[in-house]
Amino acid sequence: MLLGEVLGSVVADQHHAGYDGHRLLMVRSQAGEDILAVDRVGAGVGEQVLVLREGTGVRQLLGGEPPIRSVIVGIVDAVTS
Repeated sequence: MLLGEVLGSVVADQHHAGYDGHRLLMVRSQAGEDILAVDRVGAGVGEQVLVLREGTGVRQLLGGEPPIRSVIVGIVDAVTS
């Protein structure tokens, strides 16, 4: 899992059927990597989110064999040390 910030929505006219009914967001990780992720929690632009990046976990959340690697599973309120 990783922490990231939502940059915006991603819209595609044509896509794999595995994306049907899922909202796609662009997330920038703390390491500076941009990630396309399925939103499962209703995250908005500028929010800090927790992203699951592991195929088995994604398949358990979404069911089937979607071609999806990253799913937003939480909105972070605060990070403390």
